[in-house]
Amino acid sequence: GVFTSGTWEEKSDEISFADFKFSVTHHYLVQETTDKEGKDEILEDAIPQSMQDLLCMNNDFPPRAHCLVRWYGLREFVVIAPAAHSDAVLSESKCNLLLSSVSIALGNTGCQVPLFVQIHHKWRRMYVGECQGPGVRTDFEMVHLRKVPNQYTHLSGLLDIFKSKIGCPLTPLPPVSIAIRFTYVLQDWQQYFWPQQPPDIDALVGGEVGGLEFGKLPFGACEDPISELHLATTWPHLTEGIIVDNDVYSDLDPIQAPHWSVRVRKADNPQCLLGDFVTEFFKICRRKESTDEILGRSTFEEEGREIADITHALSKLTEPTPVPIHKLSVSNMVHTAKKKIRKHRGIEESPLNNDVLNTILLFLFPDAASEKPLDGTTSVDNSNPPSESEDYNLYNQFKSAPSDSLTYKLALCLCMINFYHGGLKGVAHLWQEFVLEMRFRWENNFLIPGLTSGPPDLRCCLLHQKLQMLNCCIERKKARDEGKNVTNTYPGDAGKAADQLGPDHRKDTDKEKGEVGKSWDSWSDSDEEFFECLSDTEELKGNGQESGKKGGPKEMANLKPEGRLHQHGKLTLLHNGEPLYIPVTQEPAPMTEDLLEEQSEVLAKLGTSAEGAHLRARMQSACLLSDMESFKAANPGCILEDFVRWYSPRDYIEEEVIDEKGDVILKGELSARMKIPSNMWVEAWETAKPIPARRQRRLFDDTREAEKVLHYLAFQKPADLARHLLPCVIHAAVLKVKEEETLENISSVKKIIKQIISHSSKVLHFPNPEDKKLEEIIHQITNVEAIIARARSLKAKFGTEKCEQEEEKEDLERFVSCLLEQPEVLVTGAGRGHAGRIIHKLFVNAQRAAAMAPPEEELKRAGCPEERRHNSVSDFPAPAGRELILRTTVPRPAPYSKALPQRMYSVLTKEDFRLAVKMKIISGDV
Repeated sequence: GVFTSGTWEEKSDEISFADFKFSVTHHYLVQETTDKEGKDEILEDAIPQSMQDLLCMNNDFPPRAHCLVRWYGLREFVVIAPAAHSDAVLSESKCNLLLSSVSIALGNTGCQVPLFVQIHHKWRRMYVGECQGPGVRTDFEMVHLRKVPNQYTHLSGLLDIFKSKIGCPLTPLPPVSIAIRFTYVLQDWQQYFWPQQPPDIDALVGGEVGGLEFGKLPFGACEDPISELHLATTWPHLTEGIIVDNDVYSDLDPIQAPHWSVRVRKADNPQCLLGDFVTEFFKICRRKESTDEILGRSTFEEEGREIADITHALSKLTEPTPVPIHKLSVSNMVHTAKKKIRKHRGIEESPLNNDVLNTILLFLFPDAASEKPLDGTTSVDNSNPPSESEDYNLYNQFKSAPSDSLTYKLALCLCMINFYHGGLKGVAHLWQEFVLEMRFRWENNFLIPGLTSGPPDLRCCLLHQKLQMLNCCIERKKARDEGKNVTNTYPGDAGKAADQLGPDHRKDTDKEKGEVGKSWDSWSDSDEEFFECLSDTEELKGNGQESGKKGGPKEMANLKPEGRLHQHGKLTLLHNGEPLYIPVTQEPAPMTEDLLEEQSEVLAKLGTSAEGAHLRARMQSACLLSDMESFKAANPGCILEDFVRWYSPRDYIEEEVIDEKGDVILKGELSARMKIPSNMWVEAWETAKPIPARRQRRLFDDTREAEKVLHYLAFQKPADLARHLLPCVIHAAVLKVKEEETLENISSVKKIIKQIISHSSKVLHFPNPEDKKLEEIIHQITNVEAIIARARSLKAKFGTEKCEQEEEKEDLERFVSCLLEQPEVLVTGAGRGHAGRIIHKLFVNAQRAAAMAPPEEELKRAGCPEERRHNSVSDFPAPAGRELILRTTVPRPAPYSKALPQRMYSVLTKEDFRLAVKMKIISGDV
């Protein structure tokens, strides 16, 4: 079996011979050479390896090898063939010229490797060749016919050819050794139908299944991925005279064959549901149309614009028109937009019918089922994997979104809509409804479900970050509208922890840390930025901003404290000894990755000049200034040292010193970097006014940021949307493949899935991956799906689930697994083994179905034996292929010549008959 298990290699080159280009290819089996073998080759009378292989019967019918290996049993040879595919050596004179040249070359070089020349058209695979050894020459001859003579369709006729070709002078001829293989093809599986159930499209909306179906991806092949089963029955060691096979009778019953081997022919590119889903979704990425172009006229057109006369334009400009302020609210805009959408696109024209649309929206927004949406920020489904699992955290590698998130569910829904419900128009329609839902939630302070709270997660896709940003805006607006003080975790909560941990573990934040993450938009003196005044007139009068503009600590001490969160443990103010209070501060502005890139570009463009550096520092210190103002408002009479002690304890150095009285006291001072001239902290402290957080200009303008997000969503083309969500779809497809693989437990598939994950994480982690690389990933996923579908098809056909005995079940599962991974699998016990009996039954049923014969039960009930014999059908069809190898050892051309092995290979199919004869001649006797 080394021909199959070993590694074959080849080397090629091109040569010109008589102005004709030939391709020369050296094929050889890689094998370890030992010293012993090396000594054998030196012996003068050693025959070439190709002749030694003749008597070896272990590699007679290799399942996967070059045709010359199968026909002549070679492990090394050289093929000379025309270089161009269209060229061919057709004339007999050219063929003879080539063969004589080969013979001279072999004689001159002493090369013992067989040399073949390909003649006739390439599809015929006709080769003639020669091999020379010490005192020995081998001729490789071939016959190829379309129509097979009747006398050569059985063993008797082939034996006659073989003996006549040998022309042995000995009378009685030595016995001929025979190896026979018959191949039977099973194409009609009859009742062993393909077990894949197509998805019930009607159940996808309403009914018992409900919207949950939208959260799942389909899986499996739509057609049987196994097209044929080939059974090879082999008689490896027969001797002439033991067996009879002629045109009247044959002893070659496949059931009695000592060796059975099976191979399956896989359907070429079977249609797979998951692969089709992902491929069709990927096709959207290449579309250029906008949502408006897909759905028809712009949905926000004013009524009657198309019939308006041009003369009306001037009258509209000149006539004064009152502006109805109440109609400018965004909620009215959305209401009007929905009205116009319905008007321009009738119900019958709508890409998605209402049932499908409502089912999807309820699946995406489960909180909408109640009269008032829930206040929770997340909707976690118990069926999803736990957040600690490796599968759940794949989104980190793929830059997609968590598998219980709204973005992930949206990707699956769009995938389903694209495939089943309206294609590209359906995708555009659903996206439009989704954007309107986002607008509605922003206007009415309803949090978006399926998103984790907090700032945007930069490990996820940009669309997911945008939705998280919108949720942040809704949270801020909701808290503000309800009149609550927005408390933050930075640095307020650190103060709470500091009280518990003690002075050595207080808020330890450098200036840079306090400044990171602020957007360019959050630092501006434009008049558009504002704060909501939550205090009354008396509070405004009492805050004394005017007196505190340039006043020192004494003047500030007279101010009324505002915006206190709670007292800070042991710390007191240095000047007046009052307890130090932690202020209520503003949260830093959350940012998505595109805003961060934008900000970094702006900062980089400021250059390295002193002015640019100063401006950059001012932009980055917006949060620091806000915190200083809050601190001053909460602690009247404080100084910079007090702020530093709370905000950045490492910048306040305390030392034990002995005073005049000899007592040990703690003396503190600012760090060296805080004493640098024109230090930004000092400058900010001097300009900071005592203003509590609730009355400061907002660092994060949630209204503007929300409008930016909604504008971004509204102007996404379906192609952009598909690009954003493709990582989520690939993520879902990989999870689906992993889930299905665990049911089948195929070791080779496990390795491929790991390769897909590794490949995908490299490709998807960078923005705008190449289409070719994305296609490769989708192709790999489809291949895995096809392998799993093949495994299920074979398990259904061999009935692994029906086995009652555990041992038989394990053997069958192992057999099915080998069929998937190996080119040919030996059937243990041949026709008498468990797998063999199943294969036999498959052939019997196929034969009965083809002959329209009555079932086996009816035959048993039949009366007389004649009727039973008349109705009986053979268990197996006629062999699709017959292969025979005849061997013997004879002296030729004379009785005193050296006895050498002779071999003839014959293959017979419906449209092909081929004889490959290998004959030895002693060169000295010619």
